[in-house]
Amino acid sequence: MPSRTSLSLPDDVRKRLQSLDDDGFSDEDHVKEKLRLVQDFLHVDAQDQLTNLQEKMKSSEISMEVYISKVKTLLGKELHLDNGSHVDGVEQNGKANGFTNGSHKDEDEKVTRDVQEEEEAVKSPTGPKGKGGRRSKANSDTKKSPPSTRVTRNGGKQPTIMSMFSKVQKRKSEDLNGEPVNGQNELKKEEDIEETREEKRLKVEPDESAVPEEAKSEIIKPVSAAKTPPPKCQDCRQYLDDSDLKFFQGDPDNALEEPEMLTDERLSLFDSNEDGFESYEDLPQHKITNFSVYDKRGHLCPFDSGLIEKNVELYFSCVVKPIYDDNPCLDGGVPAKKLGPINAWWITGFDGGEKALIGFTTAFADYILMQPSEEYGPIFALMQEKIYMSKIVVEFLQKNPDATYEDLLNKIETTVPPAGLNFNCFTEDTLLRHAQFVVEQVESYDEAGDSDEQPIIVTPCMRDLIKLAGVTLGKRRAARRQAIRHPTKIEKDSKGPTKATTTTLVYQIFDTFFSDQIEQNDKEGGVKRQRCGVCEVCQSPDCGKCAACKDMIKFGGSGKSKQACKQRRCPNLAVKEAEDDENVDEENVPVEKNKKLSHAKRKKQTQCNLSWIGEPVQTEGRKQYYRKVSMNDEVLEVGDCVSVSSEDPSTPLYLARITSLWEDVNGKMFHAHWFLRGIHTVLGESSDPLELVIVDECEDMLLNYVQGKVNVMYKAPSNNWFMEGGLDVDLKVIEDDGKSFFYQFWYDTEFARFETPPKTSSSEESEFKFCGSCTRTNEREEQEVPRAFEPVANEDGDNKALYALACFKGDQFRVGDSVYLPPEGFNFSVKPASPVKRSHRKDDVDEELYPEYYRKSSDYIKGSNLDAPEPFRVGRIKEIFCHRRSNGKPDVSEVKLRLYKFYRPENTHKGVKASYHTDINQLYWSDEEVTVSMSEVLGRCQVEYAEDLIESVQDYSSGGPDRFYFLEAYNAKSKSFEDPPNHARSAVHKGKGKGKGKGKGKGKALAAQEPQDTPLEPQTPKVSKYRTLDVFSGCGGLSEGFHQAGISETLWAIEMWEPAAQAFRLNNPGTTVFTEDCNVLLKLVMSGEKTNSLGQKLPQKGDVEMLCGGPPCQGFSGMNRFNSRTYSKFKNSLVVSYLSYCDYYRPKFFLLENVRNFVSFKSSMVLKLTLRCLVRMGYQCTFGVLQAGQYGVAQTRRRAIILAAAPGEKLPRYPEPLHVFAPRACSLSVVVDEKKYVSNVTRGNGGIYRTITVRDTMSDLPEIRNGAAALEISYNGEPQSWFQRQIRGTQYQPILRDHICKDMSALVEGRMRHIPLAPGSDWRDLPNIEVRLKDGTMTKKLRYTHPDKKNGRSSTGALRGVCTCAGGKPCDPADRQFNTLIPWCLPHTGNRHNHWAGLYGRLEWDGFFSTTVTNPEPMGKQGRVLHAEQHRVVSVRECARSQGFPDTYRFFGNILDKHRQVGNAVPPPLSRAIGLEIKKCVMDRMKEEQASENVKQEKMEISD
Repeated sequence: MPSRTSLSLPDDVRKRLQSLDDDGFSDEDHVKEKLRLVQDFLHVDAQDQLTNLQEKMKSSEISMEVYISKVKTLLGKELHLDNGSHVDGVEQNGKANGFTNGSHKDEDEKVTRDVQEEEEAVKSPTGPKGKGGRRSKANSDTKKSPPSTRVTRNGGKQPTIMSMFSKVQKRKSEDLNGEPVNGQNELKKEEDIEETREEKRLKVEPDESAVPEEAKSEIIKPVSAAKTPPPKCQDCRQYLDDSDLKFFQGDPDNALEEPEMLTDERLSLFDSNEDGFESYEDLPQHKITNFSVYDKRGHLCPFDSGLIEKNVELYFSCVVKPIYDDNPCLDGGVPAKKLGPINAWWITGFDGGEKALIGFTTAFADYILMQPSEEYGPIFALMQEKIYMSKIVVEFLQKNPDATYEDLLNKIETTVPPAGLNFNCFTEDTLLRHAQFVVEQVESYDEAGDSDEQPIIVTPCMRDLIKLAGVTLGKRRAARRQAIRHPTKIEKDSKGPTKATTTTLVYQIFDTFFSDQIEQNDKEGGVKRQRCGVCEVCQSPDCGKCAACKDMIKFGGSGKSKQACKQRRCPNLAVKEAEDDENVDEENVPVEKNKKLSHAKRKKQTQCNLSWIGEPVQTEGRKQYYRKVSMNDEVLEVGDCVSVSSEDPSTPLYLARITSLWEDVNGKMFHAHWFLRGIHTVLGESSDPLELVIVDECEDMLLNYVQGKVNVMYKAPSNNWFMEGGLDVDLKVIEDDGKSFFYQFWYDTEFARFETPPKTSSSEESEFKFCGSCTRTNEREEQEVPRAFEPVANEDGDNKALYALACFKGDQFRVGDSVYLPPEGFNFSVKPASPVKRSHRKDDVDEELYPEYYRKSSDYIKGSNLDAPEPFRVGRIKEIFCHRRSNGKPDVSEVKLRLYKFYRPENTHKGVKASYHTDINQLYWSDEEVTVSMSEVLGRCQVEYAEDLIESVQDYSSGGPDRFYFLEAYNAKSKSFEDPPNHARSAVHKGKGKGKGKGKGKGKALAAQEPQDTPLEPQTPKVSKYRTLDVFSGCGGLSEGFHQAGISETLWAIEMWEPAAQAFRLNNPGTTVFTEDCNVLLKLVMSGEKTNSLGQKLPQKGDVEMLCGGPPCQGFSGMNRFNSRTYSKFKNSLVVSYLSYCDYYRPKFFLLENVRNFVSFKSSMVLKLTLRCLVRMGYQCTFGVLQAGQYGVAQTRRRAIILAAAPGEKLPRYPEPLHVFAPRACSLSVVVDEKKYVSNVTRGNGGIYRTITVRDTMSDLPEIRNGAAALEISYNGEPQSWFQRQIRGTQYQPILRDHICKDMSALVEGRMRHIPLAPGSDWRDLPNIEVRLKDGTMTKKLRYTHPDKKNGRSSTGALRGVCTCAGGKPCDPADRQFNTLIPWCLPHTGNRHNHWAGLYGRLEWDGFFSTTVTNPEPMGKQGRVLHAEQHRVVSVRECARSQGFPDTYRFFGNILDKHRQVGNAVPPPLSRAIGLEIKKCVMDRMKEEQASENVKQEKMEISD
């Protein structure tokens, strides 16, 4: 076909066109005016297109903007032929316009295909005009045009002859839904190609030789010569000075050009007769082998890095083989040269498994790739690698949606690549290198999934990958054709969780609550933002084809489903919501001031007739007490319950019990003891609407506030309560007649504790004015005031009155006892060399060598103990006294103590170093004295002189916390240690037979302060161990702590994961461990089975006295409120199953352990429903958050703990912190419905011992190398610290087990080796140098190639950005760099993520571990996993110690199995502390029973 002629425009039109450009018209006017001028001179086909466009606009198929943009492009193309001076301007304009209208790309996918044909032809006037094909401009003359070049492809419906032979049907991601393929397939493919071409046109650059824009901007800025980034190839964007840049070595002499090659008889199934291949209705398909891909400068380059999409011309040379030939050898093939340019590349599934089938499309044919040439092999391997990698990821995440980033790494690093791919292992670097592609594959997988499935993209693992690698979501691009087809569903693991087995009670609570909630949410609907509005996905139009669109009214549907178009599900928003829910920020929540409910302000009086019935029962001063009153013909008596209405009509009626009636000057009064409605407790809207709780709040008020009488009944637990579990119960406790309510519990509003109502008995004569709330409140206030008793004669004179005993907060203190004071209680005369808060920042850093160091601006180091408070001061009481007033009477309001100070080792002149080797409960006596106010005392402890003990120091210390000893006295003046003086010792002997001050004549006040007897007394009852079932037991951390506390013996454990179950068996040989689904077991037991399929005996009702466990809760994060999908997930979750265990077995104690955010999931709904179930079962219960670091491990780990106790038991309190810990890690309050709850811990952040450090934890372990794998080695030395002595145990153990660490890849190992040893070191301290790695390869230097908007330039003027996005533009895949010491992805995304502080971070000897993870990875969520001095990640044993496991504790499986067992466990020291609290409750109950037994005995004796 002859080349197109240029437009013959008259001169005046030309002039007018030129002046148009300077006239400053608006875009629209500009185009219209131009169109008016040239309309008559346009070529015929162009005019056809115009009319076509006009019709489309009229029928509103396309918008005005699109129309203008199209016309503009069309005119640009037509006028471009005319070599006028202004052509470039027009073209530029068209280009700019193309970009601004990018958002409409999809709408006009199918706008006349001729437009594209037109422009394609226009671009290469001489080139053969393949339908919609792209021609090279520069090299058009090299193409010999075959006689008839028009390849007709009319997208016919019937399959071509070619495709009959093709083994592989090419399908796009649209077919993932399994739509019928054949018919629509061809058509779709066309559209696809059109779509990608359309985009290409929009991105086409005006002039190939023009300098790319980044380069332009850099030329303009004068920069010192050294700093300009090295030159890149204009086409393939590779660095010209890169050693890896390779050139194509040239074609063999017999190689043919594409058109000739395609007619070669070796390939053709037909003779090359007159109807050649014009008669194909689709492009022919061939296979190619021995191929190389290169740009027009001959640089070998990848074809998957976005170059084709950017219209860079890539060619390939190869040997072409017929489609049916599966042998990649060169025999029988046709050598071909410079085929292309490549218009598109695509992936079409896997060849029966491992290797992806990749194809190219040129204007003439489709080619399926077989073997690359030797020189192209390494580049192609990366391509296969990334495709295979995305296959692994999608399949792994389908089966394990709750996996973490570390789990994925583990999967990738343990997957052996298939044979025939040119690489031998996958590393984290591989994953990060291909992250963009992998994530795009996940997106296209999600698009194909069902709308009600949680998309894989929001899994924790993908979110971390997206953050770390800086992936751009929602890039539509040509990714359509490059979507790998996955079998739409991969068979789910049969071991996945089954449907939850529930008891009726648990099911009803969850079900009724939710069906209401979800219905309501659906009504409110539309509150959630559906899209970010920025990414390409959001900006594309509704597709009109998916199920969601078909339901839309505009597409003729019903509009009921309100689902977004499947093609437009915004990935950014989904990811963001999942993130938000996970990072619950505790500190800045608006919290209502937690004041007592003062009802006085808000009540309203009622009109009523009041008259007393009967005579006053008693008169006190002006008050006359009555028993009954008549109100509007209703009789109210003392003890009746009434409602009081609120001024605010929306507030439900207040309810109260009348505890007394009287008349005084104010009128007819009553004392109201308030009830609280369930909805005002932590249960909120999940509570039973008729359930009330008793609270300690009461007030006097006028009777005319009473609205009317109501019935409130006490629902006591039934006598057969323990055996009633799992029965069909009616959820309703009483009928709702508007006047009836019930209560089961007393409620503590501050700590959210539901407890059995206290028995506060009234004495006979005060029954008509007794108020339990007043009594308890007074007792509490009384305890808060220190009181002195038992006066002693004072020899020294008269200005102070001495006493032998003081009471405070329920404790008794005698002279000679020891007490805790806050650290500010007194100071020492030695100023210790406290660690100076030194800034870790170095100022004179060579920025060339350490280009990322500037990111370390903050002085805060993760895991540092610099801010940790000091532990409590300890003193011994020398005297208890009150000052005398001028009248000689003692001032009893201010009780004082004279104390001897005890020094801790770190308070002496030796400082912190001294404390490292000594016991944490060792002190030094000193004769220094101090006077303090009794009200400062925090508690009582025991300090003994070690020589006087009747048992070993070890046994004495392990008898409980609060036990200290001293061996020496410290003299601060002479800085010397000496024998303690006599008076230091004698107190002990005096105190040996401590009668706990049960003297006579203690008076009422003291009785109110009866101390809880310390467990030193001979009559301590022996607590028998509770039979325990540990569900989700893991390797047994929770049980181990309980065993150490001596409260339980775990007879049964359930753990689905085999390696952890084996570990549990190793450590608890007497336990029956069930390795199966807890739902299956519960179903068996509930159906009456006695054993499971393996013949293991199942625990029966009444067997289980204690139930503990930590149900996994993944999948609760994401969308903050429940909707039907997340709800059904929750209804079948293991939390629900676990609560059903509790309901069925009815244990005496129940503990649920979980991640800190358990209490915040779904706006705390998960927490509320859990407590609601326990309350309905009749359990006393509460919740709290504990920090494991405060109970003796060198690790921050916050955990939510829910505790419950059966009726008749005492509800445990949470253990007071033992060790001080970094305050940042100790924000343990929980906000529910804008109210802040704390656990009952009174000593806050204080602790009785110093903090445990990394040095305490592991300084005694022998040095090992990266990858050390010897399972047993010897210790090579003695324990150094108290912690090490405890953890090694009393029995001598020569063998150290599991001191093994992961073998990291050569590159990671090289990085670890270059992380300095200073505290706070991490990746930002890495030098930018080339290093030879242990596998013999060299790393590259990281190149800084872009200006960074946020960080500017370095002091030397060097650039700081590694990707176009640093300047605010979209990322460019060509900017990625690999195999560098400084990982490219960290500076890439650092600005958005706190500079990735802590990745590749070292532990600090004096600091603590971040939360021990299931797989230590330097770039994982928890990157501080490098040993403090050795170049490796922490070992399994080091992690186990950071969790507080004894060295004798066994783990099972390979190294990653062991890491996971350790990381998932509850630290035994934490569970031990909780166990001791449970033990206290049991002992208290036994004592009370003993006491009441004694009273009965006495009464019987008297009656005899």
